[in-house]
Amino acid sequence: MNPPSHVQRFLLENLDIRGAFVRLTDVWQALQRDRGYAPAVAKLLGEMAAISTVIAGNLKQPGRLTFQIQGHGPVSLLVIDCAEDLNLRGYAEAKSADVDGVDTDKLAALIGDGRLQLSLDVAGLDQPYQSLVPLEGASIAEVFAHYLERSEQQPAGVWLACDEQASAALFLQRLPGADTKEADGWRRALTLAQTVRADELLGQEAPTLLRRLFAEEEVRLYPSRAVIHDWPPEPEKIAAMLRTIGEAEVRTMLAEQGEIVIRDELSNHTYRYGEAEVAALLIPPVAGSTPCAQCGNSPSRKSPCGRNK
Repeated sequence: MNPPSHVQRFLLENLDIRGAFVRLTDVWQALQRDRGYAPAVAKLLGEMAAISTVIAGNLKQPGRLTFQIQGHGPVSLLVIDCAEDLNLRGYAEAKSADVDGVDTDKLAALIGDGRLQLSLDVAGLDQPYQSLVPLEGASIAEVFAHYLERSEQQPAGVWLACDEQASAALFLQRLPGADTKEADGWRRALTLAQTVRADELLGQEAPTLLRRLFAEEEVRLYPSRAVIHDWPPEPEKIAAMLRTIGEAEVRTMLAEQGEIVIRDELSNHTYRYGEAEVAALLIPPVAGSTPCAQCGNSPSRKSPCGRNK
C-alpha cells in the first residue's frame, strides 16, 4: 500500500515516454494548517507543491530543491522547498481582500507580472544552482510544463488538481528518440492524458488511473516514494540568532514591541519572547550544556518553558 503522500514514477515502454504521479494528502493538509489561505491561494500553492514534488522525485542527483513564484499581483509569493528525502514545506504570501476581487481562474490576475525561480542545492557544489525565468502560461500546470520543456529540451505535459484534502499531479515527458519507436506516440499520449479528471487525480491510485488513461499501452510502474512534512520547531537556532543580534538591540526590540515575535513562514512556526524569556535568553549558556529543546535556553538555568528548573 502506498504512503498517504507519495510520488510514483512510470514509463510508457512502447512509446519511450516517462511520467510520474503525485498525491499529497497529510502533507498538503499540514502545509495549510492555521494559515487561513483564501481558496484560490491554497489552490495555487497545492498545485505547485504537487508538481515540485514530481520534479524533486525525478532529480538525477538528489539535492534540496526550492521553487519560488514572485509577482506584483494579490499573490506576491509562492514557495515550495523540498529536501532530498522529499521532506516538503512551503507557504504563500497574499492579501485575501485583494484576491477576492479578481478572476481567480486566471494566473496572471493573481500573480501579475511574475517570474519563476529554481534553486538546487546539491552536496559538493560550492553554491546552489539557480535559474530565473519569466512566467509562461495561464496556469501553474502550463508554467511548469513550459519550464520543463525549456530546461530539458523535451516536450512535457502537466495536469494538476487540488482541494482542501489533497493535491495531485500527473506528469508526462517524451524521452529523446521516442519518435523512432512511434512517430505519433507523443501526440496520442497527450490526447489520452488530457482526458484525466480532477476527481481521478485526487481520488485514484496510479495503477487504476494509468490503466484507464493508457489502456492500450504497456505501463511500467516503479516503486512509490513517501513524501513527508517533518519540520519541528528549532528554538535553539532562534535563540542563537537573537544572541548574535546583541543584548542592547534585543532589549530595544522588546521595549518597542512589548514582545519579540519571530515567524518562520516556511516551516510554519512562531516563536515568542517576553521579558522573562529575553532575560533567560541573555544569560550566557554554560559550556558543554545542551539547550532546552522547548525554548533554547541552557539546562543549567531556569527556563521560561518550565522544563529546566
